[in-house]
Amino acid sequence: MKKVLVIGAARSGTAVCKLLVAHHYEVYISDANAIANKEELSAIGIHIYECGHPDILKEIDFAFVVKNPGIPYHVPFIKYFVDKGIDIYTEIEIASWYAKHFEYAAISGTNGKTTITSMLYELLQFNKKAVVAGNIGIPLSECVLAHETKHKQVALELSNFQLLGTKTFAPQVSVICNLSADHLDYMKTEEAYYTSKMKIYESQTPESYFLRNVDDALVMKYATHIPCQTLDFSLVRTDVDIYVKEGSVYYRDVCLFDIDTLQVVGIHNVCNAMIASCMAYLMGVSVANIQEGLSHFKSVEHRLEYVATIQGIKFYNDSKATNPEAVIPALKAFDKNIILLAGGSDKQLDLSVLSEFDARVKHCFSFGKTKQEFKQVFSNISICDTMKESLEEALKIATTGDVILLSPACASFDQFKSYEQRGEIFKQYIVEYMKQT
Repeated sequence: MKKVLVIGAARSGTAVCKLLVAHHYEVYISDANAIANKEELSAIGIHIYECGHPDILKEIDFAFVVKNPGIPYHVPFIKYFVDKGIDIYTEIEIASWYAKHFEYAAISGTNGKTTITSMLYELLQFNKKAVVAGNIGIPLSECVLAHETKHKQVALELSNFQLLGTKTFAPQVSVICNLSADHLDYMKTEEAYYTSKMKIYESQTPESYFLRNVDDALVMKYATHIPCQTLDFSLVRTDVDIYVKEGSVYYRDVCLFDIDTLQVVGIHNVCNAMIASCMAYLMGVSVANIQEGLSHFKSVEHRLEYVATIQGIKFYNDSKATNPEAVIPALKAFDKNIILLAGGSDKQLDLSVLSEFDARVKHCFSFGKTKQEFKQVFSNISICDTMKESLEEALKIATTGDVILLSPACASFDQFKSYEQRGEIFKQYIVEYMKQT
């Protein structure tokens, strides 16, 4: 029986452990912290190592290692196996080995992945065999454990961390929606980050599709040597496969949807819907169902999510905007009167790209570890310590017609455990404010 080491016992680690056991591997799992469900894992024969990675694991002859995507390759325990030449995968690769009847529509890029994935999942449900998985929060291994022998169409969001650990994974249709610098606290260089995204199409076949954003210079630079059929899309050009004409989005000569039927705001969401609708069409969803699904789709939680209107002031939760490029669509969505709440932990990214929107930002209230850095970006700015303080100060100056927008441009880990928690707490503050007014 071949031995496998799983490093990281979070949800994806637990799921891939169960999948590997089901396929007759002897599984070892190791985590730097305590493993909450160790009794459950031990009961199915998994060897448990918690609160650290003991050297004894280096003495075992593992067939391969499965790594949590969030653990960098330069961590000494991981680097030991890298240097030894042992294959290191993420659970996406392992899951894809066993789901022989799954069709994948894979979405990667720097910003917009979750919205596109969620849109696509809504559309694929018309085919009655859709699942959603990946970086959106559901391990693909869980889906395989539940549906391994069935035919499923998977809306699959993939981070570059997940893609780095793939080797043979081959989607039926894929996209890199856009590229900008991100995760420079993990990747050695910007180029390494961009190159890692290209793994999404490396194993695709000539019968499959890659959607290429010709409006994005970085995508055009790095998306080369594509082994499958390439479909170009653009918001501004019409000499491409997927385009906008007279207020509608077309795939070649097929009208996929009318833009004015969308409930989500912003030109970036037109692009998101363009991608999702074409992917769904290629996966067999009818135009009528695409149009129906998109007309009912509302914002993804924490992504330019409308929260409430109180005394003429609109509140939006865009906590998922964890880098400067992700904030730009939110700032483009409103012409003026934006009161921006921004800041968080430092990802070593350049915030100056936001300065071109200075005229739209009535006032910025920055908080967290990066609070001082926004002073060089916006003309009207106040420095706060916490998100709560920034909201309280924003409410003091907000008047009818203003938009209070949480769009941090930074990661959450200085004051919150995740961007989801940051967004939830922000919404709780709004609910409390509503009760007081």
